[in-house]
Amino acid sequence: MDNIRIEATDRTPEVDFAYNENAFSLRGEAYPEDVNAFFGPIVDNLEQHLTSLQDKEVTFNFELIYFNSSTAKILMMLFEMLDACASSGNRVVINWVFEADDDNMQELGEEYAEDLEHAAFNLQPQEV
Repeated sequence: MDNIRIEATDRTPEVDFAYNENAFSLRGEAYPEDVNAFFGPIVDNLEQHLTSLQDKEVTFNFELIYFNSSTAKILMMLFEMLDACASSGNRVVINWVFEADDDNMQELGEEYAEDLEHAAFNLQPQEV
């Protein structure tokens, strides 16, 4: 699968999916006008890739400053896919990077982490 690199805009995050390295990241703000049009193809490709993996290491970095409720649903789908990938014998590490003084993003990360059973989840506060 070809790597995906999409530059951030005012409403959409930077997408950097290096399929060849099983390294994925979303950075910035995420409140696209049409969440399905933006995330749909990205999520479909990722799901296809993750379900094909066996005994691999996968890293996903989330460095989001802000996202809306529609994007939150997409994030839940991503976490479910990553957890399923881990449950099938892969080593999956999720890094939730947030500004150290952003209590809201920290709490969101903690909530997402609670739903995971197989993937490793790291909260990573960053000084601004």
